Formats: sequence, structure tokens, C-alpha cells
Amino acid sequence: MSQEFSLSTERQGFTNVTSRVGRIVAESGVADGICTVFCPHTTAGLTINENADPDVVHDMLLGLDRAFPDRPEFRHAEGNSSAHLKASCVGSSVTVIVSNGRLALGTWQAIWFCEFDGPRARRCWVTVH
Repeated sequence: MSQEFSLSTERQGFTNVTSRVGRIVAESGVADGICTVFCPHTTAGLTINENADPDVVHDMLLGLDRAFPDRPEFRHAEGNSSAHLKASCVGSSVTVIVSNGRLALGTWQAIWFCEFDGPRARRCWVTVH
């Protein structure tokens, strides 16, 4: 079963999409299997990380900005090369085990949509099998 969802993003930031993905898993009827979430964008990505402390998202963005700063020597005409680098580093998909009809995430884990070049209207695809 595959389903798509949309979201609107800010300039840069992480959006917790765990509950959206969890609803799709529940609707799928799959009790035990695999859930893959895919981001079809080249300047955004997906990651699994902590949901308990909002400072983690702040620190991750700070670290990515330091690792991939905007540089005047970049040649890409749109001027968003650092967003492409961040998205490639973070990745375009996550896979989570489904157990008893639910996402088998750790206690502090969440699925985060990572925006590096917003604001934008974005979408994700979720497949459960």
C-alpha cells in the first residue's frame, strides 16, 4: 500500500511527520512489515532522530549549516547548493519496522522531514508492506 502526503515548510527546519506516517501505517492494515518514507525533492530530506528535546533540531541545523555553508564559489545558478549538499548528506528516505500495526520507533525517536530550501509546498510518499 502506498500513499502520499503534502506539507508546507518554512525557509529551513525540521517538521515531525511521525503521526502522519503512523496514521498511514494504521490504515494500511499491515500488522508486521516495513514502512518506507520517501522524499522526492533534491533540497529536502528525511531523518530519524530525537523528539524529546527541541534543542536537538536546533543543534542539527546548526551543525549542517557549519558543515555545508553557502559559499560564493558555488556555481549552481539557483544559489541553493548548500541545500543540495545537506539533502544528500541527510538522505531522501527512512525505513521503519512495523510491529503490531505500529511504527517500531525507539522511545525518543521521531521521523523528521528536513527542509533546507523553503518555504515550499512539499510531499512525501509512504509505502507499507
